[in-house]
Amino acid sequence: MSTQINTEQKVVIIDTGCANISSVKFAIERIGVAVTVSDEPAVIKAADKVLLPGVGSAFAAMNSIKQKQLVELIQSLTQPVLGICLGMQLMTELSEESPGSHLAIDSNNNVECLNLIPTQIKRMQVGDLVLPHMGWNQIKTENNSPLFDGIEDGTFFYFVHSFCAPLSEYTLVSCEYGQAFSAAIAKDNFYGVQFHPERSGQAGAQLLANFIKM
Repeated sequence: MSTQINTEQKVVIIDTGCANISSVKFAIERIGVAVTVSDEPAVIKAADKVLLPGVGSAFAAMNSIKQKQLVELIQSLTQPVLGICLGMQLMTELSEESPGSHLAIDSNNNVECLNLIPTQIKRMQVGDLVLPHMGWNQIKTENNSPLFDGIEDGTFFYFVHSFCAPLSEYTLVSCEYGQAFSAAIAKDNFYGVQFHPERSGQAGAQLLANFIKM
């Protein structure tokens, strides 16, 4: 992995109140970059790079973001922003992951997300395979991006999810688990990865370093 990272950058993880923040913070620190965790608008806006990690449900996460009055702030950011796992899903228009949706989908009860990338999150249709999709799986390049510099097709990343974004013009890399889905998406300065780079060993460290170098 290249060491040409500006370690003086201000890197901020948005404290949504429901994110798996500590593991992401430690992963960034392992590549030699200091990280601030904050829900203060001034701190987030002043960052050179912003990360939006998340675990849990889209419904709970969006409620937390709304309560912290961070929706318009996140939408206004112009620096590179990386959504991780649920954080990626929150960057889309809508998610089917409403209360009870793990048992049955109510298409009229979708969760409104941050509307940063024009795609929607659907429950995975995987036939007889088990959900959640959990464990290591391979990616395939769909659109070139500096986020994946030095990361080859077939590289394994670690996934844990039951909902996904379909393939679209915004897909950077895809993955297969009973169906093809977007393993990473992007539009303008907003990037999202469905997998957990902080749990994906050297490949994950490379991706985080690529993001910091943007």
